[in-house]
Amino acid sequence: MKKILLTGANGLLGQKLVGLLTQQSDVELTATARGDNRLPFSDGYTYRSMDITDRQQVLDVVNEVRPDVVIHTAAMTDVDKSELQKEACWAQNVKAVEYIVEACRQTGAFLLHVSTDFIFDGSAGPYDETAEANPVSFYGWSKYAAEKVVIHSGEGAAPIRWAIARTMLVYGIAHDMSRSNIILWVKKSLEDGKNIKVVTDQWRSPTLAEDLAMGCYLIADKEAEGIFNISGKGVLTPYDMAIKTADYFGLDKSLITQADSSTFTQVARRPGRTGFILDKARTVLGYDPHTFEEGIAILAEQLMSSVK
Repeated sequence: MKKILLTGANGLLGQKLVGLLTQQSDVELTATARGDNRLPFSDGYTYRSMDITDRQQVLDVVNEVRPDVVIHTAAMTDVDKSELQKEACWAQNVKAVEYIVEACRQTGAFLLHVSTDFIFDGSAGPYDETAEANPVSFYGWSKYAAEKVVIHSGEGAAPIRWAIARTMLVYGIAHDMSRSNIILWVKKSLEDGKNIKVVTDQWRSPTLAEDLAMGCYLIADKEAEGIFNISGKGVLTPYDMAIKTADYFGLDKSLITQADSSTFTQVARRPGRTGFILDKARTVLGYDPHTFEEGIAILAEQLMSSVK
């Protein structure tokens, strides 16, 4: 049996990971998050409340569970909020990682840390795992600093074994429908007959939450060390994504207007062109994600079953 401890179990990725890991007969899962368990089912795993910003709580829980692998998904991911609440962002995205590293060192656990394309400035995407980081937002800096904490944890007198899964623009359906995403937003806006402006000067590899969960599982299962890009296939602009969504649902594309990011006032800067090269994850892990069109179809199916 492989004992896995998961942080951020109430988040979108956390939910998908609990769903996937509870289906593995050789995994004993402890799911953690701050506060109460918000998952709609409780079979197949143990839930522990754990605030990642509380060092003692992190050390206590990890030492009690003594997992083989810690999958760390919890973070402050709101890019604009991170710019406005720098202390809270640093506490959740950097200090918390220091505590988790300390706990992994005490227990000998393998650490899988989830990171982001926002560590790059977007001048040279798509990126491979060796590309030079240069964040353009405080959120990006916090995630880059966290990566450094993880990488340095593998050095020195008591090194830990680690992996980093970098991802981007994760979309999917949360159990409680608490989160929107570009597909749901475009679908609802066009069904309501609203005109929408969508940017053409940012490029991303949109990632289905189920694909990211599978990528994390493959790393955890193999305890594969190092940095891995785990995203969807291809590089698209949000405008491309909006058009593909309208096409899939048979909605009126004339309501979609092209815009550039200077039209929108956002607190934090965004990288221009990111996107990931997935060769390493394919070769080492056997990772095979969906295209965006396939992702829309999976989402549409989930929407249908949640309405029933």
